[in-house]
Amino acid sequence: MTVLDLREANARDLEARAAAHRARLAPYVEPHLARRAAGEKHPVHDFLFTYYNHRPAQLLRWHPGLDASDPYVVGRRDRIRQVHELLAATAGRAGNFGCFGLHEWAMVHGSDENRHPMPLRLGAAATDRVTEDHRIACSHFDAFRFFTPSAVGFNTLSPGPGDRPAYEQPACLHGGMDLYKHAYRLSPMICSDLVADAFELAWEIRILDMRAAPYDMSGWTLDPTGEPWTPVPIETPEGKAEYVAAQRSFAERGAPIRAALIAACERLLA
Repeated sequence: MTVLDLREANARDLEARAAAHRARLAPYVEPHLARRAAGEKHPVHDFLFTYYNHRPAQLLRWHPGLDASDPYVVGRRDRIRQVHELLAATAGRAGNFGCFGLHEWAMVHGSDENRHPMPLRLGAAATDRVTEDHRIACSHFDAFRFFTPSAVGFNTLSPGPGDRPAYEQPACLHGGMDLYKHAYRLSPMICSDLVADAFELAWEIRILDMRAAPYDMSGWTLDPTGEPWTPVPIETPEGKAEYVAAQRSFAERGAPIRAALIAACERLLA
């Protein structure tokens, strides 16, 4: 095989991987784009496209990654160090499997308005009592900052915007979803396959996050499967057990993604 043949074969391989990446993520991206064009919103499945600062077109674009000596990498080493510090600190900490997703309940405590266009499953008064009757230990600042003023004092922790490495822990659902954020912040320096892995994990975590939230989502479906929405009633022992089991599964699935991102940071900083 000649050098030209090798180059052509390599180009075909890269094109195939790029096509596979796009096909993998299109079932998530295309319904979102169709809803956006129609002026419709989905409180669960639009989250990864609206909360996170990574456009659908960027997500669909595949990159093989860059070498540590690439000028693009050299100019972003401060960002890489920040991501590495946070991920390494999180990986070295034990997970808290007793939060039960109460951050979403604390976000509506004592409020006349909901964060999402659905009624509360238990009603306002009973929802407030669930918040008040539990020990809340939210370690994730980007969840804690949305607590209502009346709920802030219920949290046993006080995470801030500048001390994430001191609080982040690997069982946190929002910490698991943020693996997607850390991955795309490293793009195109890392292979997009890792970004896709983190995105798909975040997608499933968001579903649990909202199933355990206090909202009545009757009539919603887990598209594209069409399965009916069912709540995880964390106010009951059975609901707590279901939540913890899913939380442990997500923590186990997130661990190798976090480890791969840590390794990628170390490679880029070498």
